[in-house]
Amino acid sequence: MRQSPATQARAPDPAMRRYVLVNQPVDVPRLTPGLHIIATPIGNLGDITLRALQALAGADLIACEDTRVTRKLLDRYGITTPLTFYNDHNAAKARPLLLRRLAEGAAIAFVSDAGTPLISDPGYKLVREAQKAGRAVTALPGPSALLAALTVAGLPTDQFFFAGFLPPKQAARRERIRQLATIPSTIVLFETGPRIVAALAELAAAWGAREAVLCRELTKLHEEVRRGDLDTLAQGVAVSELRGEIVLVIGPPQRPEHASAEQTEMLLQAALSRGSLKDAVAEVAEATGLPRRELYQRALSMTKHAAGAAPQESVEKSLRKSTRESSDGTPR
Repeated sequence: MRQSPATQARAPDPAMRRYVLVNQPVDVPRLTPGLHIIATPIGNLGDITLRALQALAGADLIACEDTRVTRKLLDRYGITTPLTFYNDHNAAKARPLLLRRLAEGAAIAFVSDAGTPLISDPGYKLVREAQKAGRAVTALPGPSALLAALTVAGLPTDQFFFAGFLPPKQAARRERIRQLATIPSTIVLFETGPRIVAALAELAAAWGAREAVLCRELTKLHEEVRRGDLDTLAQGVAVSELRGEIVLVIGPPQRPEHASAEQTEMLLQAALSRGSLKDAVAEVAEATGLPRRELYQRALSMTKHAAGAAPQESVEKSLRKSTRESSDGTPR
């Protein structure tokens, strides 16, 4: 006997998975085979994207840093996909197992504890080896503490340099700060509460009064954004105990103001009185930011005048030699 549409029972589709959104179950198909890099919230679980939910629910397996952390997100949205660890401590052992699953046609979602995976988090070796093996690797973009901090900092964003975490040991940290000092762009650093006092003190000592913004616990209940120069921020954190995840956004170094022609000539004269042509050109170039080629021409003119009857060829030869011996080997 034929059943009416109202009484027909629909058999569940074994290929369908589900998540729950606003108390409503949402069925999703199985995720396509391959490695799927999925950004997850950095604090507020409501920041998850619909595409991420569909992928997490549709995957065969979710590889994550800490199953306890990721389980909180999955429980919030009723997702029951199995979890497995992938972090700095077990990556060497876990990676071949995940690559084997990918070779068998599995759909694997890869997440970090918070934010976009691989950004100061493990995973790039897994991605690289999966690509070498010919497996599909797909990015599902979303929350990022790095980009969130940049958008609220109010500092130049046309170009920026992300330097991750500074080294924990003082000597290595100071050397890294020295290396970053002259990069002509906004610098973004990750830091932790216990280390922020030392980091800011050393940044202020090395970089001076560069404008900076400290972003703490972004998107969370105790979100905080502090603005000022490095010295002001360093003094502020020294008297208050900060906890949680911190992003430092530091403005680019100020460009030196070019001196006038008269000022440049005075600087060259003073530098020439103290040392060689090579040292004079290098000193004034560093002080003014002017190209060494331009300073070479000015110094040549000044030396000709001062030398009087000195043969031009001898003067030019001396200047060319001094320029060739400059730190970078070519006049600038």
